[in-house]
Amino acid sequence: MTVDAPARFSPLADWQEAFGRLPDGFQVRELPYLTQLTLRVTADSPAAKAVESVLGLRLPSASRAAMSDEVKALWLGPDEWLLVAPADTGDELIGRLRSAIGEEFATVTDVSAQRTVLSLRGGLTREILAQGCAIDLDPRVSPVGSCHTTLLAQTGITLVVRAEAATSAWLLVRSSFAPYAAAWLVDAATEYTGGTE
Repeated sequence: MTVDAPARFSPLADWQEAFGRLPDGFQVRELPYLTQLTLRVTADSPAAKAVESVLGLRLPSASRAAMSDEVKALWLGPDEWLLVAPADTGDELIGRLRSAIGEEFATVTDVSAQRTVLSLRGGLTREILAQGCAIDLDPRVSPVGSCHTTLLAQTGITLVVRAEAATSAWLLVRSSFAPYAAAWLVDAATEYTGGTE
């Protein structure tokens, strides 16, 4: 007897229609099911160097992200990073990382179900986020590659600046708070919809 794998539902599957009604200059799209691995390792240690060789990028320093085509490494705190990779690559990536780390001390934990990722794009992104986020997204303060753990309204987020002047950003939010964040973004964008009732 075979058992079918349970169907997956992204935290924001029901929000696509609302996202489609956002104003010009602000697009929101969920990137569901991305692989997310928490890495705990001492910076510049042999284990960190082994991880970097597997990822093909250097682990970023405080409040920064390192991004390649396949893997994004987001700094979360001293000796802690979040590795974000394409969906369904977690087992393979964990195996490669653990093999490279060997007997050195480091931990790699799959936390893919913990958060979802929202891709924000458009010239209004910075202005809309400023309504509920205290982080200064001026490019002189938060250039491309900035990575901030902060609050958006009343929920914790990780915010990654992906383009100049924050015209493209990733917002990572815990799955249980994702509908709240989505509702906040849609509401914050209503004043830019052209004034139609």
